[in-house]
Amino acid sequence: MRFERKYRIDNLSLQHVQQVLRVHPASFYKIFPDRVVNNIYFDTPHMSCLQDNLNGVNIRKKYRLRWYGPQPHLLKNPQLEIKFKENDLGGKTIFKLADAQLNDLDSISNQVHAALTEQLVLQPTLLNSYQRSYWGTKDKKFRITIDSGLRFHPLLYAAKFSKYRIFDQVVIVELKYEKEDEKDVHRIIDYLPFRLSKNSKYVQGILLTQ
Repeated sequence: MRFERKYRIDNLSLQHVQQVLRVHPASFYKIFPDRVVNNIYFDTPHMSCLQDNLNGVNIRKKYRLRWYGPQPHLLKNPQLEIKFKENDLGGKTIFKLADAQLNDLDSISNQVHAALTEQLVLQPTLLNSYQRSYWGTKDKKFRITIDSGLRFHPLLYAAKFSKYRIFDQVVIVELKYEKEDEKDVHRIIDYLPFRLSKNSKYVQGILLTQ
């Protein structure tokens, strides 16, 4: 399990945030090419995942289907990710699924339910996409992702998707590291001029699309 510290940045550009990492004493560098991340989030009919997050439940799960690339209509090499969180620590279990078309949500849902090892009814609730860049330290202990260009579509109320109409002009920085490296995290966060914040793209997307 690992820590994920999140920073929601409303008042700085993506270029400014990247420059902060370039001059950081820990010598962050780009470890992977930028790419577009696409997600379909799933929740129970009573929106339990959403409510658990809003209520600050210490032990909770989140279900999402993720694939990469600029074309959201084609789910190429998608994977179901079951993210779990216990207090400040988190992890995830991954299941690879078959390629699919976004307009066939019934088929996608059937795949998701077939992969689940728990008796649970889930429904697709939110589609979102964003640009992600990947940074890391030379010792490979600390990794940072920077997400920008966030866009959302409400699958609960509009199952058919043509193009995104809801946008969030924000930059999200996530610092990720293993539990055993918590003792050294001060050398990273002491030089990040951002305010630590609670941020969930799922919660934010649901609130923006209601």
